[in-house]
Amino acid sequence: MAHKTEQEEFWAGDFGCEYIERNNSEKFFYSKVSLWSRMLRGAFGVESVLEFGCNIGLNLVALKKLKPSLTLSGYELNPQAAKLASEKHVGHIIQGSIIEEINDVKADLTFTAGVLIHINPDYLSQVYKNLVTASNRYIIIAEYYNPQPVMISYRGHQNRLFKRDFAGELMDDFNCKLIDYGFVYRRDNWAAQDDLTWFLLEK
Repeated sequence: MAHKTEQEEFWAGDFGCEYIERNNSEKFFYSKVSLWSRMLRGAFGVESVLEFGCNIGLNLVALKKLKPSLTLSGYELNPQAAKLASEKHVGHIIQGSIIEEINDVKADLTFTAGVLIHINPDYLSQVYKNLVTASNRYIIIAEYYNPQPVMISYRGHQNRLFKRDFAGELMDDFNCKLIDYGFVYRRDNWAAQDDLTWFLLEK
């Protein structure tokens, strides 16, 4: 697959495969179950969910544990991660890029979790459009937050991690409505996440 950005090349290659190993743990999984129970409390009538950037599918597995009847699907750039996600048999996994136009799948709720921060800012608008277009009603953004766009060093690499107000841009540019939001601290005693700020939006 040809990639449009250096960030895609980065995550589709060896670094993306190393990420799989760092984040594949039982402790990390159960913190996701806890987080999802909070993020979904304001979302009603959700029967299908689509994740953009699902990696090995831990979010999808967590969702299935919370509500087994959900119809789940995910897009994943890294071929190895997409294969591992498919092998979990919790949903339909599509190996592909989320900066390309996506119009072949719909769900009641679309989301990203720790993915928008790694997208080339020049292509964010297409990812936003995909999130909105593919959603029947709700969108969840669970990312690092900063009031203004900023690039920070990521594990010694430059131009690989970007913080900004992703949810605010979706509200301003796509007329999404804020339903709920929250923060999960990395030193939480029960279900830590990496200083993650989440937003539940409605179309």
